[in-house]
Amino acid sequence: MATTPPDLAPIRAQVYKDPRPKEFFDQFHARSRTREPNWVYEATRVVTSVLAWTFFRTRAYGAEKVPAGGPVILAPNHASFMDHFFAGSAIRRRVRFMAKSQLFKPPMQYIFSPGGVFPVRRGYQDDEAFDTANEILDHGGAIVMYMEGGRSRSGALSDKPKRGVGRLALESGAPVVPVAIHGSNQVRNWKRLQFPKVTVRFGDAMRWAPVADPTIDQQQAVADEIFGHVRVLYAALEE
Repeated sequence: MATTPPDLAPIRAQVYKDPRPKEFFDQFHARSRTREPNWVYEATRVVTSVLAWTFFRTRAYGAEKVPAGGPVILAPNHASFMDHFFAGSAIRRRVRFMAKSQLFKPPMQYIFSPGGVFPVRRGYQDDEAFDTANEILDHGGAIVMYMEGGRSRSGALSDKPKRGVGRLALESGAPVVPVAIHGSNQVRNWKRLQFPKVTVRFGDAMRWAPVADPTIDQQQAVADEIFGHVRVLYAALEE
């Protein structure tokens, strides 16, 4: 099990199973499938973008590689609760993302759901989350889906990606843009008044022919290929 390096502030212990029934989350999926994010998204984007640009000196490269319209999956590494804002601040279009179900409780659910966020139920194979993601992509939306699932606790890239991005890429046939976010593993140190510089690099879009019911091996193979590109982008930023 990965441990927190001494130079990083600790993060809360993970809760890997949400005891609430599936039906509780249906309301959030229904909203995400039928309604666009409202003013909450734009207000949150303004505030978090100012934080990203000012305190974390966020710079992005290759944002023009993200299609200006139509469905797209952004596939970044994940080390910080701010990663979706870092990824989204560099592009003009709205991005939607999955968040762990434990975050969907008052008061945050009143920000997440109107802002276009939808839950993935922790501890279960949540097909509802994939149905919602595919519905958003069918309507030409942009989805952020993390290669590693939850946040890296060690601050380093995971050894192996989760296969979820591979599944979504094959089910939807949408282009996938690999994204490397460098420096965000230090963001948790803001409580120590340490604000690292964060850099985001977008890679070339990748695409696979749609597969109605991809096997686990197919999903993992696609996820591995995408994550290989994320690794190359991340290594370039390290240098």
